[in-house]
Amino acid sequence: MSSVLSEAPSTEDLPAELRAARERAQAQGLGHAGGVAPPVAWALFSEGQALLVDVRSGEERKFVGQVPGSRHVAWATGTALTRNPRFLRELEALVAREAGPGAPVLLLCRSGKRSALAAEAAAKAGIANVFNVLEGFEGELDARQQRGHGDGWRFHGLPWVQD
Repeated sequence: MSSVLSEAPSTEDLPAELRAARERAQAQGLGHAGGVAPPVAWALFSEGQALLVDVRSGEERKFVGQVPGSRHVAWATGTALTRNPRFLRELEALVAREAGPGAPVLLLCRSGKRSALAAEAAAKAGIANVFNVLEGFEGELDARQQRGHGDGWRFHGLPWVQD
């Protein structure tokens, strides 16, 4: 892979919230850099301190909504959510083009589960500083089998748009 992998800055160069997330991830033995809550992700993204990449399918982004200005690299595609075999190459190219080596990257999905898997795959591939946005865009299912009533990007009232 390219220089996105080999030129990661030291951890001290990360914003404090991401250094803390990395420390928590190491303590928990996670296979990726860690996770941050949606409000923290929005603050980092809106201040230009991190690249926000939505890993949901194109259909989810179109019909459920998306964060304005976020980038898109699908972890899985279609209604069957078939794993995208080009995910790592596409993510690496996006990071190299838009953020640079070692820049913080925040991955967002529906509930935080797919983005955690994507962050772990990125870490295993050597892509530095890829973090999961906890709770995702819609949040977890509640007792009524509905999302968005207790957590998630939209629950927190953060900016989003819909086609």
